[in-house]
Amino acid sequence: MKAVKTLVALAITALSTTAALADINIGVSLALTGPGSGLGIPMQNQFKLFPQTIAGEKVNLIILDDATDPGKGAANPRRITAVAAAMSDIASEAGTVQLTGSPVGLPPGKDKWVFRLPQSNTVMGHAVVEHMKKQGIKTIGFLGYTDAYGEQWLKESAPLLEKAGIKVVATERFARTDTGVTPQALKITAANPDAVLIVASGSGAAMPHMAMIERGYKGKIYQTHAAATQDLMRVGGKAVEGAFVVSGPAVIAEQLPDSHPSKAVAIDFVQKYEKAVGAGLRNQFAGHAYDAQIVLEKIIPMALKKGKPGTPEFRAALRDSMETMGRTIFSHGVMNWTPSDHWGFTNETGVMLKVVDGKFKVE
Repeated sequence: MKAVKTLVALAITALSTTAALADINIGVSLALTGPGSGLGIPMQNQFKLFPQTIAGEKVNLIILDDATDPGKGAANPRRITAVAAAMSDIASEAGTVQLTGSPVGLPPGKDKWVFRLPQSNTVMGHAVVEHMKKQGIKTIGFLGYTDAYGEQWLKESAPLLEKAGIKVVATERFARTDTGVTPQALKITAANPDAVLIVASGSGAAMPHMAMIERGYKGKIYQTHAAATQDLMRVGGKAVEGAFVVSGPAVIAEQLPDSHPSKAVAIDFVQKYEKAVGAGLRNQFAGHAYDAQIVLEKIIPMALKKGKPGTPEFRAALRDSMETMGRTIFSHGVMNWTPSDHWGFTNETGVMLKVVDGKFKVE
């Protein structure tokens, strides 16, 4: 049995397997089935375009399905996100970098080995609240997942809303596996807020949106960056027309001004991705997978100067390289991870979109 040369976690996570001595193994745990599949499948499509070598080393990409199940997600690292949080302790235990494709929140000190590819909910919440202020919104209803993603959005947007003088007049929750939210929609409609913030992901974000429209809600409806996918319009149809969706810049690459630092990189992502999978199918999550490649192509050569692959020293060098790689242009904005900040994006990252004729348009 030959030694594994290195291990890079991407939930994206840790993997333990055998390979040729010179190989770099990248374990990827994605929701390819279950309610999160609308997020995982686009990332898988982008990973199919991953290079076969980095810094002269052969790359093995091993993709596992976590079925949108935290239990399976936690098991995958031991063989080779709400799910990503379940992997963080395992990544730390193994001394392995985890690049997470979801904006997972962790207690202080728990993210030593965890780096986020998505923008934080605070960064995206900033863009949402600033847009609400311009729209003259004074009250909102919250309709979000019962899990960590919903909880984080509620927690992190609360101080932003309070500072902006916007009051939350109704708070309703639902599970990712729920097929309807009629009672919740009725309660929010009865509260008659100026706007509703829906916190859901992929195709699952369309269901609560449609429920609000079906219950006769006439106010503005906002969606988070987890809904920045064509699945929102594919499933929601005319019901989601006029929706406001916060996103990273990769989704609307061509609409970015020439002065935007990510425009060239975002267009490169879009052109390569849509050539491979079809026109109009770009989304937030495929962009994160593209950005993961940018990270690895930058940090692996740095780490090779400090340690031999397959050793704890090399894995630590990968982490240290991420903390010191400096300003790096992503398709989703400008990243600058530091030892004290494993989120990296700034408030300028969030872009507000509007669904117009079934397409995203920059607001």
